[in-house]
Amino acid sequence: MSQRRKVTVVGAGNVGATCAQVLAASDYVDVVLVDIKEGLPQGKALDINQMGAVIGYEPNVTGSNGYEETAGSAVIVITAGLPRSPGMSRDDLVSTNEKIVKDVTEKVTAQSPDAILIVVSNPLDAMCHVAKNVSGWPKHRVIGMAGILDTARFSTFIAWETGTSVKDVRAVVLGGHGDQMVPVVSATTVGGVPLRKLVSEERIQAMVERTAKGGGELVNLMGTSAWYAPGAAAAQMVDSIMFDDRRLLLCTAYLEGEYGIDGLYMGVPVKLGPQGIEQIVELDLKDEELAALKTSAEAVREVVGVLTT
Repeated sequence: MSQRRKVTVVGAGNVGATCAQVLAASDYVDVVLVDIKEGLPQGKALDINQMGAVIGYEPNVTGSNGYEETAGSAVIVITAGLPRSPGMSRDDLVSTNEKIVKDVTEKVTAQSPDAILIVVSNPLDAMCHVAKNVSGWPKHRVIGMAGILDTARFSTFIAWETGTSVKDVRAVVLGGHGDQMVPVVSATTVGGVPLRKLVSEERIQAMVERTAKGGGELVNLMGTSAWYAPGAAAAQMVDSIMFDDRRLLLCTAYLEGEYGIDGLYMGVPVKLGPQGIEQIVELDLKDEELAALKTSAEAVREVVGVLTT
């Protein structure tokens, strides 16, 4: 019998399966992969388990169409919902995915009442509200995955632009997970050197723009949403919670006055540990960055206003 703790990933599509694969390969948790499609989670679980024999981890991924196997999970990652298709904004998915996320949240939280919930489904900020309202859980235990992905995109472009290692890039992207996200250039460094010392304002703005539309760029190329980076980003949040790393990560958190925003899920730097969000960190922002964050909040509030939950 395995003594490892359990993580559930709901949704065995590309993002969910990638998250499960990254977690399995890190070799410290048992993973339950849930999907309504018969055979899909079982097949992907079997495939990930067999990959363990190649790469050298002890596989214990279970695929299921129900929720009994998820009981007692420490962390639950919700990726269920329709992905974007070309021409769709994240917000177009709101009513369809609201129903799915509501249903999944009810079922999964009943089995694991003490878990921490990580929401990945789009439109991300709105789906966090659904999960929080349906679960009735405190805000520190319902968190969205967005900022890590957005900063990963920004960091990638910066590393290419400056010809430096992506490991030395520290980027900050705040706000809603959409075209109005706010890359904070003033807090972005390469090897401790401010980005503005290394790259012209014009090139920085081009990278900022590409980051904000980063998801759409991939949808246009592939005809569906990205999955490798999002799946890995969700797994990184699980790691920080399970290992008690207390890493400072950019996550979507429920704000109650921080950054002058009240009653809304927004992407901000948080300290992520075994209790979920242990602290929301408020950066000193320039006036134009605060204004951009306010605009982003208004865009998120509009989508949240469409919700029935």
